[in-house]
Amino acid sequence: MNIDENTLRSFGGENVRYKSKEFIFKEGEHSLYYFQIISGKVKLNTFHESGKEFIQNILGKNQSFGDPLLFIDRLYPTNAVSLEATELIRMPKSNFLEMLEKNPDISLEMNACLSQRLYYNSLMVRNMASQDPIHRLQGLMEYLKSYYDGDCQQCFPVELTRQQIADLTGLRVETVIRTVKKMVNNQTIKLDGRKILY
Repeated sequence: MNIDENTLRSFGGENVRYKSKEFIFKEGEHSLYYFQIISGKVKLNTFHESGKEFIQNILGKNQSFGDPLLFIDRLYPTNAVSLEATELIRMPKSNFLEMLEKNPDISLEMNACLSQRLYYNSLMVRNMASQDPIHRLQGLMEYLKSYYDGDCQQCFPVELTRQQIADLTGLRVETVIRTVKKMVNNQTIKLDGRKILY
């Protein structure tokens, strides 16, 4: 979801900056804000009991997070951590709900955005259950591309490192590297230097 920045500010949204690797919120904290990224990247993650990190999503410019929980008053199920110097607009829950009440068009867009997230999350779960690494990578790339406005074949840049792809798909880095080569060979993706185009 990308709400006009002026609209967000008119309802009390404020700019907040985070350094690289700084927590925006932690798992188990109360959900108090709507967040929209102006610049930088944010990862949503959890840690297994063994301490192993599980990355649930990586978000970039114009993407939002924290919003679904504002409707159900639940604690954050993940951490949100800046991957680099990041600037956000942060809006308190009460202001966010007031904005939606006074702007039904934004509320409808929010519903469509949440529905799209649910749809692609269900596809991701199905693909993650597959033992085939190609299915897992394609599922991740389809999910990431769903946030992209363009409609093109093999022109969507996957802005993730091989390590981040491994963390998001539950695969080993070596498996990701081999699978990317296979996908290039069968022309599912292209490479531009080290960048994957899907």
